[in-house]
Amino acid sequence: MDADRILIAGGGIGGLAAALALAQKGVPSLVLERASRFGEIGAGIQLGPNAFHCFDRLGVGPAARGMAVYVDSLRLMDAMADGEICHIDLGETFRTRFGNPYAVVHRGDLHGVLLKGCREHALIELRSGAEVKGYDQDDKAVTAKLADGELVHGRALIGADGLWSNVRRQVVGDIPPRVSGHTTYRSVIPTEQMPEDLRWNAATLWAGPKCHIVHYPLSGWKVFNLVVTYHNHAPEPVAGKPVPVEEVRKGFTHVCERAQEIIRHGKDWHMWVLCDRDPIEGWIDGRVALLGDAAHPMMQYMAQGACMAMEDAVCLADSLSKTQSLDAGLATYRDRRVLRTARVQLMSRAMGDHVYHSAGPHAALRNALMTAKSQDQWLDTLEWLYGGNGLD
Repeated sequence: MDADRILIAGGGIGGLAAALALAQKGVPSLVLERASRFGEIGAGIQLGPNAFHCFDRLGVGPAARGMAVYVDSLRLMDAMADGEICHIDLGETFRTRFGNPYAVVHRGDLHGVLLKGCREHALIELRSGAEVKGYDQDDKAVTAKLADGELVHGRALIGADGLWSNVRRQVVGDIPPRVSGHTTYRSVIPTEQMPEDLRWNAATLWAGPKCHIVHYPLSGWKVFNLVVTYHNHAPEPVAGKPVPVEEVRKGFTHVCERAQEIIRHGKDWHMWVLCDRDPIEGWIDGRVALLGDAAHPMMQYMAQGACMAMEDAVCLADSLSKTQSLDAGLATYRDRRVLRTARVQLMSRAMGDHVYHSAGPHAALRNALMTAKSQDQWLDTLEWLYGGNGLD
């Protein structure tokens, strides 16, 4: 069994999806998670149609659909003028065009669906408190070196251990991630605490100069997810630090009153300083490959981080299943994924600059261009991302 299994460093969304995808192809795996328990930090995430394609391929389609909130539209609001710039209708035409819906979920709920699927599959073994610090390999096997000194053996190693991946450090040998200077604050509040005139069934973005606010319903409309971001030129990474609401409000004193009111309703705010990396091609070292944020960490502005990780997982398993050669399978996986994920990485940065945070004439141009598009034109614009399933 040890000789046949694939080791997966990281038990987040990408790592668990990889284990499920491999299991669907009859390949055993061992997931090694550094934390003392399997779980997810964070609140809501958005899931495009490409995520639902993945759920079906991972064997968790019904469970994933059951915990999602299906929003009616993506709304872009002007945080200065307090009015709608444009919206994208996510109804029947959208679903028919792209073969699946658009939804929002609590990150913990999504992780729970994947974790349950893994726990119920005989080909998947899960171990927490098992941080992969590095690896050795020969032409037949990989040995993962854990933080406690234990050596774990397998046929291959997948680095799904996130932005600060130990596996990536050895595969690529590159510098630390790029610190964007954008700080994101997150809160989840009961629906009754959300201003009544803003309880929209939409993934809503309020765009302002060097700042934005996002909100949408979660968990069967029990709560609203609040995500607010502004450029404070933060010099170093921070993840999940508690902060008072007064600190959050500092970056939004220049936006309209209704947008500021959203922030005042937030409770228990936590902050993250956003980081990403430039796209690379070197995802593979022999029997070791990268996946998800370890391969292509991206800014949040395309709402595609989790979706890309799940696509990676399905593509990895599919590529390995189509050849007897591990080397060829990993190379095919990389070749199928590099350009798509690079496009999302670079588009995410561009969205932050040109849609989320523009000011003055830049913002006026954004408004004019985006207001002019018809619903059919918006679907054409999204065709590259949602039109294919990202897996074939």
